[in-house]
This record gives sequence, C-alpha cells and structure tokens, in this order.
Amino acid sequence: MTGELYFIKTNPNVAKINLYNKLSREEEEISKLLQTAPKTNLETIKEKVKDSVEELTKEELLCIFSWFSRAYPSNHEEIKTQLFIHGIDLFYEIPSTDHVQHFLQVLSDYEKSSQQHLDYIATSQNFNQFMIYGIFLTALMNKDDGPENILSDYLKNDYQTLYALAENQFYLKKTGEENDLVLQPYFNDLYDLTKFYKGSIIQL
Repeated sequence: MTGELYFIKTNPNVAKINLYNKLSREEEEISKLLQTAPKTNLETIKEKVKDSVEELTKEELLCIFSWFSRAYPSNHEEIKTQLFIHGIDLFYEIPSTDHVQHFLQVLSDYEKSSQQHLDYIATSQNFNQFMIYGIFLTALMNKDDGPENILSDYLKNDYQTLYALAENQFYLKKTGEENDLVLQPYFNDLYDLTKFYKGSIIQL
C-alpha cells in the first residue's frame, strides 16, 4: 500500500458480522501482524468491529488491510471484493506517489486556510466541502492550459465562500505545476462518488 491513497466507505452492520467472524476464525493469522501484545490488541480490534468498524484507529485499519493483502497477494480486485464483503468499501484510489503527495499538499493548504481539520476519517459533509474546494482550485490552476471545467462553473454560484477560498489560495501559491492538471479528475471523480453519501469517509 506504500505510495497510494485509498478512499473508503464502511458498512458497520456488515463488518459487525462478517469481519468479526473472520477475525475470530483467523486469530492466529492476524496476530502475526500485530507487533506488540498481539492477543490484547486483537481483542481490542474485535470489540471495536463489534461496535463499529469506524472506531478502528488508522494503524488498526492498516493492519486489517495488510492481512487481506497477504491473503490475496497478486489480485488487487479480489482484495477489494473481500474487503467489501467484510464491510469495508475501497471505492477509489490515487495510485501515483507524486499525485498523492500533491493531493495531500492541497489538503494541507485547505486545512490551514479554512481552519477545518480533516482527520483520516471525515464526515461526508466535510469531505465534500474539500472536494468542491479542490475542483475550484484545479480549475483555476488549469484555466489557461486545460479544458473548461463545467463542474466548477456549475458549483460556483452555490459555493461562493469555497470559491473565494480557492481563489485566494490560487493567487497565494500560483505554481503552474503539471500536477495541477492531473489532480483535476481525482477531485471531479471523488465529488461524483460521494455527493449523495451520508456516512463517514476514510482516507488511508
């Protein structure tokens, strides 16, 4: 998973049954991935899953990802399918390390300018606000070089505060980097995939 950025929706009711049962059946396998106090940490993970998979820490969730990845080492689609069956929907990913770094820089700038912190797990509303900001920012960055961003024009009237925030950031850090153009589809896709979603969204 090194270098990629994954976006996840969860189904706590499915995880409560399927993931909990898998954890109980395969305790020995997942315990191998728990560095300190494996038995105690496994029980903690199981209790959290039984209550809500969204209570898992980033490290605990990464451990579960590693566990599934080891089970299906050469089949990325099967990993995604099995995670989905167990209540974890890996619905989108940014595979390029360079793009991930640039995406995270845009996120960092957004958090500073908006004074809104998005932890690794965010509400759909907060995540959606960041996506709209990203759509505006990349549209501004690419207005001279890229195709017209119809989505940005469509959203502008309803989100004037976010547009002003993106505009300020654009004038503050006008870089003209090539990555600005390649980030645009990520923001557009993620907005489309989450605009009607009401649950939490995890970045891993």
